[in-house]
Amino acid sequence: MNRREFIGAAAAAALTTGCKTNLKGGKYVTADRLGVCSWSYQLPMDAVAAEMKKIGLSNINLALQPFLEGDERHGKAEDAAACKRAEARIASGEWKVSATMISFNHEDYSTLETIRKTGGIIPDEHWEADKALVTKAAKLTGEWKVPYMLMHAGFLDEHDKAAFEKYLYRVKTLRDICQKENVELILETGQETADDLAKFMPLVEGVGVNFDPANMILYNKGVPVEAVKKIAPWIRHMHIKDAKYTKTPGTWGEEVPWGDGEVNTTLLLKTLEEVGFKGVFAIEREAGNDRVGDIALAAKRVLAAG
Repeated sequence: MNRREFIGAAAAAALTTGCKTNLKGGKYVTADRLGVCSWSYQLPMDAVAAEMKKIGLSNINLALQPFLEGDERHGKAEDAAACKRAEARIASGEWKVSATMISFNHEDYSTLETIRKTGGIIPDEHWEADKALVTKAAKLTGEWKVPYMLMHAGFLDEHDKAAFEKYLYRVKTLRDICQKENVELILETGQETADDLAKFMPLVEGVGVNFDPANMILYNKGVPVEAVKKIAPWIRHMHIKDAKYTKTPGTWGEEVPWGDGEVNTTLLLKTLEEVGFKGVFAIEREAGNDRVGDIALAAKRVLAAG
């Protein structure tokens, strides 16, 4: 067992032992508002449920790909029986779904340039299929009475007027699809600056934001703490994820365990409280060789903050 695995195991043990005491939480986040992103584990849904029980959390930001077509990043398609078990966890309250999440198989995260071209609802050749997928996802989200469905819409770029108008139309179209199911569409942050997002959001009334501080660093789009202050009115949901800025312009930053990066985690949580954020904090981990341990460690650190 290496040092990272040892720390993760210790964190999981600390959260599992005496949960009633340890899971009260710190000054800024309590356990009833802390959750996990299902895809972070890179495990089947039954295994995700088992890992969540180990750390005593029930809130889940649930990827819908396993229920639909499946993908490598957010969950392979599972059989009908596994999906029924997931639905039973939702119905019983074992899982409290804070938001669902939809992604697209055509997205290529190899480089900043490839994701700019392929991310979200930008590619014209995939728009009709993307719209159909979102329609199915919104229906499922509504059936489960989940308030939010999040997605990366793709790069927001106002330099090309025609492209911007197309982007605006597509976001509004998906918003309307979601609203028919009593679901609020929320856009994940990071691929644009907070200033640009603050200008865009009033144009798509009824759409919210999932704030991911690490994404801002990974895409080199600003300082998370300052961003919170600018887009606070639209933040509905939050990802607990940390990163370090790139030292080579034009390349990705580095995702790291919560508290090891440049998010300024405690100040960020304090700032979210100050602006009145009342939503769920969902731990997301999309890198590293010990995701189970890193998720447990993040939970420990978040609940100890303050």
